[in-house]
Amino acid sequence: MKYALIGCGRIAVNHIKAAVNNHLEIVAVCDVLSEAMEALLAKYGLEKDVSIQRYTDYKAMLAEHPELQLISIATESGIHAEIALACIDAGVNIIIEKPMAMSMADADEIIRRSEEKGVKVSACHQNRFNVAVQELRRALETGRFGKLSHGSIHVRWNRDRDYYDQAPWRGTWAQDGGCLMNQCIHGIDLLRWMMGDEVEEVYGVTKQQFHDYLQCEDIGMAVVKFKNGAVGTIEGTTNVYPKNLEETLYLFGETGTVKIGGTSTNNIDVWDFAGEEAGDEKNKGLQEATSNVYGNGHTSLFADMMEAIEQDRKPYVDAVAGRNALEMILAIYQSAATGKPVRLPLRDVASTDFTGRFDKERMGGPS
Repeated sequence: MKYALIGCGRIAVNHIKAAVNNHLEIVAVCDVLSEAMEALLAKYGLEKDVSIQRYTDYKAMLAEHPELQLISIATESGIHAEIALACIDAGVNIIIEKPMAMSMADADEIIRRSEEKGVKVSACHQNRFNVAVQELRRALETGRFGKLSHGSIHVRWNRDRDYYDQAPWRGTWAQDGGCLMNQCIHGIDLLRWMMGDEVEEVYGVTKQQFHDYLQCEDIGMAVVKFKNGAVGTIEGTTNVYPKNLEETLYLFGETGTVKIGGTSTNNIDVWDFAGEEAGDEKNKGLQEATSNVYGNGHTSLFADMMEAIEQDRKPYVDAVAGRNALEMILAIYQSAATGKPVRLPLRDVASTDFTGRFDKERMGGPS
C-alpha cells in the first residue's frame, strides 16, 4: 500500500515506525523543514533511500502522486483540518494525529466531506489499542460491569519550558491548545468511549498555574454527565514535579472495578469482577512495556486502517471518535470561560474563541 507522511516533528517517529512495521511502501515525506525530514528518515536508516521523495509543499506532493492510498498527518494541530480536507478532496485515505481539528466546524466538515467522497478517516487515538485498554473494553462489552456508576481519567504529566521552546506553536490557541487538548486528549477519548459516548453536560475549570509564558491552560478539571446516567471526572495537567507521574483510567460498575495505570494507560493495576473468568488472573497486574509515553498503539492503528481500506469498512477509531474527543475539550473550555455547564452536542466552537483568556486573568480582570 502506497503511503506518505505530512509533518516530520516529534510525533512523526511513531508514524514512520508504524509504516515500517506494517510494510507500507513509503512514497514520500513532507515537511516545511528539509532537515526535519532527513533527521526522521535517518532514525530508521532511510535517509539514503532515494525512492522516498521529499516535499516542502503537501499540495505539490498530492498533485504529483495520485497513486497514494494512505497519508498520515502529523503537523502542528492548527493545520490538521486544512491538510485533511485537501487529502480528502484528492481521494486519499488519511490518519490524522490528535486533535483531528481545532474547531467543531472543521471536524464536522471532515466527517461530511469524507463520507461524500468515500474516503476513510482515522483519528490517531492509538491508546485504544493498548493491551490493557482492549481487555477493559472486552469486559465492558460482555457486560461484566453491570450498570456503570462512574469513571475517571487522570493525566498527571510534566512539561517544562524546554518542551515549549522546541516548537513555538505549542501552547497557543490557534495551533495547539493547552494540556487538555495536547496531553490529555487520549485519556479523554478513552473515558468518553468507555462511558457510552453519549454526553449530556460538561462542567469544567481550567487554570494557568505555572506556565505564564503560554496562551493556554496547564491544568483542567471537569465533571461529565453521561446520558446513560453515569458520571465522569477529568483531571489533566502538565504541572507535576519533576516528571510524568501517570495516565490512569478508572471504571466503576455494580459488579466490576478496573484501574488502568502506567504512564500511558498501559498497565492494569486493579481488576475486580463478580465471578472469576478465564483470563482474569493474567489481567491482574498486566504490564505492557512501552518505549515512550505514546505507547505501542500506532502500529496497530495503522494496521487496522490498512485493513479497513482493503475490506471497505470503517476504521476502529474513525473520524467521529476524533470529533467526540475534540467536542469534550472544547466544551470544558467553554464551561471554564463562562462559569456555566455546557450541554452537548456542541456547535460552532473553536479553540481560538478563548484567545486572550488567561491574559485577562493575569491582569486581574474577568476571564
